Amino acid sequence: MNFRIILRSLGVLLICEAIAMLPSMVVSGVYHDGVMAAFAYTLLIIILSGILLINVKPERRSIYARDGFAIVGFGWILISFFGALPFYLSGAIPSIIDSFFEAISGFTTTGASILNEIESLPEGLLFWRSFTHWIGGMGVLVLTLAILPSIGEGAFQIMKAESPGPSPGKLVPKLGKTAQILYGIYLAITFVQIVLLVAAGMPLFDSCIHTFGTVGTGGFSSKNISVGAYNNIYAEVIITIFMLISGANFSLYYQMMKGNVKALLKDEEFRFYITVVFTSILFITVNLYKYSLYSLGEALRHSSFQVASIITTTGYSTVDFDKWPVFSKMILFFLMFIGGCAGSTGGGIKNIRILLLIKAVKAELMQIIHPRAIYHVRFGGKTVDGKVLSGIKSFFFAYFFIFVTAVFLVSIDGFDMITTLSSVAATLSNIGPGFAMVGPMGNFSQMSVLSKLVLSLTMLIGRLEIYPMLLLTVPSFWRKVNI
Repeated sequence: MNFRIILRSLGVLLICEAIAMLPSMVVSGVYHDGVMAAFAYTLLIIILSGILLINVKPERRSIYARDGFAIVGFGWILISFFGALPFYLSGAIPSIIDSFFEAISGFTTTGASILNEIESLPEGLLFWRSFTHWIGGMGVLVLTLAILPSIGEGAFQIMKAESPGPSPGKLVPKLGKTAQILYGIYLAITFVQIVLLVAAGMPLFDSCIHTFGTVGTGGFSSKNISVGAYNNIYAEVIITIFMLISGANFSLYYQMMKGNVKALLKDEEFRFYITVVFTSILFITVNLYKYSLYSLGEALRHSSFQVASIITTTGYSTVDFDKWPVFSKMILFFLMFIGGCAGSTGGGIKNIRILLLIKAVKAELMQIIHPRAIYHVRFGGKTVDGKVLSGIKSFFFAYFFIFVTAVFLVSIDGFDMITTLSSVAATLSNIGPGFAMVGPMGNFSQMSVLSKLVLSLTMLIGRLEIYPMLLLTVPSFWRKVNI
């Protein structure tokens, strides 16, 4: 374990967080909202801490797998802690635990909140709260690599430990260039959505807030009742489309930019993702119309938005879907676990894992029927390695083991079963709202300190795909080995 390079890398990460906080401080100054001093003090603390860590001189600059996982695990905890300081120092959120919950919910793009009243929050904090979604969406460490690709040899280990999906990789030979390409696409999508929302009649400030939450699949809004407060069908359609765009693999957009315009339709995961989306929309639309809750057009409008919001793990809402029929709510509940595609900003188990598990089950069934035949799981025209399938099965088990453990811990609060189950599902899959007390019209403020800490941990575990956080608890992970 190269402890010195870990500390130095964390210092670089803190400096990048300080830079990322500057726009929020500027917004605070422009609106004269009274929290500029809180940002100034926070920046001072972050910069001093970052400089202290950067001055640690490593004996070697190589970053190995264990170093990458340690940097990612501690890095997300650090940025969440320091990112919570503006909320706490300004007095907007008096509790440090609540401030940490809000910050970690932002960076992990979860969108779960402890705030009962959002619209009275100072503009600078509203901006920072949503901007954390944008930073965390593509990945804080990926942003660091885009800005400072020379952080050290073996930096691919950082990207591998942090990037969502089972098989992150390079788009081009140089990792720094890969990170820059990803953020270039990310910036372009962000800019286009802001322009379209402004054109649809949404104020510029609100357009920025909701764009950060959309492309980062986060879900923090500047309104108490989320996107539904605007009752703007054009804005809803724009946000729906961009949520679905952000839930797909960003590497496909790079392939399309390089001239492979059929990349989306050729990708098995994307086809599965879109099939799940449209099937869910159809079933919920029919269910809502059957119960005469809306006209056919309104049922299609609201089902489309909520399906896109839940499967991409964004968490915006236009209506209180907690009042929908059980069948519709069950569809949304299962979509929470599926999540977005590998290489997207979405959370959840990921469509590629679900698809490969289905194929693995099919292969097992065929093997039973024809024991002498040999069946392989194929994806994208290629045979999937057995180690990959084994890793996915292990991930699947670990995911639900953590889910069950967290449910038991949160159940100590004594809330109803729907609240308890959905609060864990919504945080582990980085969605935000659940059902009942933590539904789209509720929040997590009534949770105990224990539950808030448990749910904060599930947000981190879900965002980092389990292993980086679990490895920090394994004693052998920290033992010195010969390299």
